[in-house]
Amino acid sequence: TQAISLQAPPTQRLASTFVLAAPIAGKSKEAEIKRINKELANIRSKFKGDKALDGYSKKKYVCKLLFIFLLGHDIDFGHMEAVNLLSSNKYTEKQIGYLFISVLVNSNSELIRLINNAIKNDLASRNPTFMCLALHCIANVGSREMAEAFASEIPRILVAGDTMDSVKQSAALCLLRLYKTSPDLVPMGEWTSRVVHLLNDQHMGVVTAAVSLITCLCKKNPDDFKTCVSLAVSRLSRIVSSASTDLQDYTYYFVPAPWLSVKLLRLLQCYPPPEDAAVKGRLVECLETVLNKAQEPPKSKKVQHSNAKNAILFEAISLIIHYDSEPNLLVRACNQLGQFLQHRETNLRYLALESMCTLASSEFSHEAVKTHIETVINALKVRGVGVKCSLLIQNHKTKSSLLQHLDSASNASLSVAILAEKYAVDYSWYVDTILNLIRIAGDYVSEEVWYRVIQIVINRDDVQGYAAKTVFEALQAPACHENMVKVGGYILGEFGNLIAGDPRSSPLVQFNLLHSKFHLCSVATRALLLSTYIKFINLFPETKATIQEVLRSDSQIRNADVELQQRAVEYLKLSSIASTDVLATVLEEMPPFPERESSILAKLKKKKGPGAGSELDDGKKEPGAEINGGMEPSASTASTPSPSADLLGLRAAPPASLAAPTSAGNLLVDVFSDSPAAAPGLAPGTDENFLSLAPCDSSSLLSSLHHPLLLPLPAMLSAGAAASVCEDPALPLSEADELLNKFVCKNNGVLFENQLLQIGVKSEFRQNLGRMYLFYGNKTSVQFQSFTPTRLPQLNIQTKAVDPLVEGGAQVQQVLNIECLSDFTLAPLINIKFRYGGTLQNITLKLPITLNKFFQATEMQSQDFFQRWKQLSLPQQESQKIFKANHPMDPEVTKAKLLGFGSALLDKVDPNPDNFVGAGIIQTKSLQVGCLLRLEPNAQAQMYRLTLRTSKEAVSRHLCELLSEQF
Repeated sequence: TQAISLQAPPTQRLASTFVLAAPIAGKSKEAEIKRINKELANIRSKFKGDKALDGYSKKKYVCKLLFIFLLGHDIDFGHMEAVNLLSSNKYTEKQIGYLFISVLVNSNSELIRLINNAIKNDLASRNPTFMCLALHCIANVGSREMAEAFASEIPRILVAGDTMDSVKQSAALCLLRLYKTSPDLVPMGEWTSRVVHLLNDQHMGVVTAAVSLITCLCKKNPDDFKTCVSLAVSRLSRIVSSASTDLQDYTYYFVPAPWLSVKLLRLLQCYPPPEDAAVKGRLVECLETVLNKAQEPPKSKKVQHSNAKNAILFEAISLIIHYDSEPNLLVRACNQLGQFLQHRETNLRYLALESMCTLASSEFSHEAVKTHIETVINALKVRGVGVKCSLLIQNHKTKSSLLQHLDSASNASLSVAILAEKYAVDYSWYVDTILNLIRIAGDYVSEEVWYRVIQIVINRDDVQGYAAKTVFEALQAPACHENMVKVGGYILGEFGNLIAGDPRSSPLVQFNLLHSKFHLCSVATRALLLSTYIKFINLFPETKATIQEVLRSDSQIRNADVELQQRAVEYLKLSSIASTDVLATVLEEMPPFPERESSILAKLKKKKGPGAGSELDDGKKEPGAEINGGMEPSASTASTPSPSADLLGLRAAPPASLAAPTSAGNLLVDVFSDSPAAAPGLAPGTDENFLSLAPCDSSSLLSSLHHPLLLPLPAMLSAGAAASVCEDPALPLSEADELLNKFVCKNNGVLFENQLLQIGVKSEFRQNLGRMYLFYGNKTSVQFQSFTPTRLPQLNIQTKAVDPLVEGGAQVQQVLNIECLSDFTLAPLINIKFRYGGTLQNITLKLPITLNKFFQATEMQSQDFFQRWKQLSLPQQESQKIFKANHPMDPEVTKAKLLGFGSALLDKVDPNPDNFVGAGIIQTKSLQVGCLLRLEPNAQAQMYRLTLRTSKEAVSRHLCELLSEQF
């Protein structure tokens, strides 16, 4: 970031004023306050009493006020005198006035109009010194009000032909500051094409400032500035090929213009490789020259020389990685980084590892990276770089090597556990890896690691049998770490029945295997094993006698440890007197754990501080290399974390109270309150922002996803996301239907959540109209930029613009007004794109808008119901489905779901009181469709029969399908 400051130092007389005031701060606090109060009283009297203060006196007193403020004391006067100094023709007086305003005047001040007028006068004066002071003040204040007043004036000054170089430099940096704070107020226009040519300016300071400005501008408007690529390559070529004597004023310890070189290389990373062969060839020459200079002996032993030289080198390597199209350069870059891995300077090793992580995902340099694996493994022993080393487990061969060396790199075990979880390709692999981690480095594996693997196994039905088999085999090793015994005891106690059919792992074999480890373990582990034994009695009744004998032994019921003794006595009594049903209830299988922050990630944060987790996010990820719950899901793998998909466990737990405060980890907890403020009233008569739902078929919807004019909603394109604008939206997530089904009988909830983004929904419907609130929450600490919701063409959706910036931990709201034109079967789609950590996220979901949302409940008597039922007796008007219950058959829950579905429940209509009968009308703009339903539960068979009759075949079939999925 470019620093903007007032340039000229105070005069000698002004400096003496500071010297006189400085002793104030050197005495005791009481003496300081006494002296300050005396000085403030004197200054106040001068301002009020003597109306004929000359410019120097005003400057002196305003300067003293500024100094007192910087000492930490409040200043509530002198602002008008500072504004008066702005009209002075003397530089020092004007400088102090601007300095005071920059520090003490806020954007809400009543004086802001006077200040703006003074700044306008100085900008129009054509005095370069005064113009620079005014520009510095605008940049230092940087408020939205300043942007509104001067955002259109500054570009004109910047590109004017008669503007002095120093003013151009200040104008570029001032415009950069205003664009960063209020990008929507900086107009793009004719000046954008002219500012690019500042890269050819002879003044290097102007070029440096212009590159910073263009880099920021082109991230949002890449097409407007694409001509800068050839100019940047040309300028970079001249700098790289020049000798240190050619640019004497801009040479830093024998390195020509290092800051400008770095900025040019960063600018080029905003665009793909140049298409012009000549430009591309020249750029490749520049990069080769930078790599060659890295091999040359240093021209100075000063650290500043090596820092400047390496800054250019690492930025050049970043550009090479960004292009990922020059195999020779990629391999050379990898070899250069390999040399840095062995450097004695820790920072260099760290930077090299960071770049190496990104290189590992390139097909051209993948093999070259492998040659440095041993060096990386050795670097694990060094504190501070362990996590960066561990990031290289992105490829599986490296993961194996890392595990093999854990015995000599204990400080990396926690990082390995986190990264194994983050980059797991499936849950079986994850279980294998963590058990290997415990086997190899058990002494260094904290409790949080095995807690986490237990949580994942409990929450994943498809991995429980595999985990039981794997841990059973691991326990057969002669030397088994105690942490392995803990995992084995827990998993076998819950899921040992899944492998009990094999004679080699029969119930008694499992018990004997665990009990053989019992006497070698600590008290805590023994207590866990006793709980496993009582679980075995419930799972395997044939083991009851054997286990009771163990519990009855003196070593248990007379144990010196109170906890072990109590467990043994209580478990023995429970197994003796409880009936089978009671025992099964008390010892039933553990329910899924509620989703919460990963215990091992919390452990890392505790060890390394609040920002520790962020370093795991660095670098580019290999597409598809991580599981859906990862920190940065790729476009093809992003999905909603659930008990079965969120390995890292950062998904916020359901709010305990609707009034709970909002936080970055649980962004939507206060969205679904029933307060009027949370849900503005529905306005059916509104003629703006309507989403029209019409019939569509699967092929038309899917084909529209790939329409070249399709714009995503919302397109969260961060600065520099040029590539994402033209990338097709992803196909709907594989679990999109599952997410949609959760909202069939409810209107509020979290539609989607991963570890970057949370999307909440709150909706209400009346007749054929509806209003939906979408809440986009940024769960990270990094700002999402250019948050720009746009419409989906196939749905004719129009919405008001949301805030273009979403700060870390913040959320923005979007309102959809909906009108149902006719019946439909497919839910509308929503596509979200944004960049995070350099990786494009591309997620397509189904909005929770289903036909039953436009149900109007209808009450009717028994006679009317059966009369209407008989009228809808044609085969095509009825849809019936018999299906097995997927959830406990609770009548109250069933009733709540049917009411949530939208129909009215009719009491005492069906002769069988256990059946449910409902009626309603589907309201659309073009027609109304009457609907009658009957749900017949069979608790004994755990089955349902659902019958729906409507006047339209497609509606009957679709509603029957929707409702049957809820039970």
